[in-house]
Amino acid sequence: MIARFLNPRNRSLLRGSLLVLLSVAISVPLSDFPNNRANPFLILPFVVSIAGTVDHVRCMKTRWSFYHGGVLLLIYMDLMALSIILFMLLYPYALWMTRYS
Repeated sequence: MIARFLNPRNRSLLRGSLLVLLSVAISVPLSDFPNNRANPFLILPFVVSIAGTVDHVRCMKTRWSFYHGGVLLLIYMDLMALSIILFMLLYPYALWMTRYS
């Protein structure tokens, strides 16, 4: 069962959700969020979150059903998580550029 869950050839909504949510959970301490510190290691959770989004997109079906709608909601969750991680990655650099320009 574990080997099937970890196999990237099999589609899995649970694996995609865990990848995205764990990458957001890891990116918050990495960015030291209230202090807005620049950390280039935030690229790693961003890439992991993209991998989870790709896993969700692979689960889409061509015909609409409630399953299709649920997967679509998960993809929207992934886009929100990607934007949060990207904000934590780029905001300190933008803040630094406005201070010293």
